[in-house]
Amino acid sequence: MKDDDLNARLRALGFFALADVLDDIIPMATKKRWSTTQLFEYVVALEEKERARRSVERRMSRSKLARFKTMADFDWEWPTRISADAIHAALDLDFMKNDHNVVLVGAQGLGKTMIAKNIVHNAVLAGHSALFITAADLLLDLAGQESARALDRRISTTRALPVCASMRSGTWNTNSARRTCSFSSCRSATRTSHWS
Repeated sequence: MKDDDLNARLRALGFFALADVLDDIIPMATKKRWSTTQLFEYVVALEEKERARRSVERRMSRSKLARFKTMADFDWEWPTRISADAIHAALDLDFMKNDHNVVLVGAQGLGKTMIAKNIVHNAVLAGHSALFITAADLLLDLAGQESARALDRRISTTRALPVCASMRSGTWNTNSARRTCSFSSCRSATRTSHWS
């Protein structure tokens, strides 16, 4: 059997990490005098690490985050009133432990979207499925469903997400001259979280 055939068969079975190191693994195991058990432990650990990486990659792609600034770039001095402790608790996903929602309220340009995207990012890194979508895009998606059954399925799928950041676009009802950003956490029947 050729190495290319074995490599292809490993990939077909989902052993991508092993297929990538196939040429190096036997010489390495021989040099280190690994037992069969040690070799299998190494391969299993390699595959677990690769599958975890691919899982994060897949969930990150589905989150629709695109590019965003990290919280390290957040200007905590710009909003005249903001609870840094509450924001950090939300970024640490504390609200998920109690099935709470997170609501960010404030004038345009204070960083609500940036905070929401960072929460979604942290949720993905923590192993959760998460979605960032504007309210307008969410409504267009729901309106585009061809049947009541498809609409129910889409709503159920969105509600089942542990974290769903839905951003309202357009003008805020708050006074734009006020530089305040408030945070609240409230109980919800679902684990879906909305920022508005």
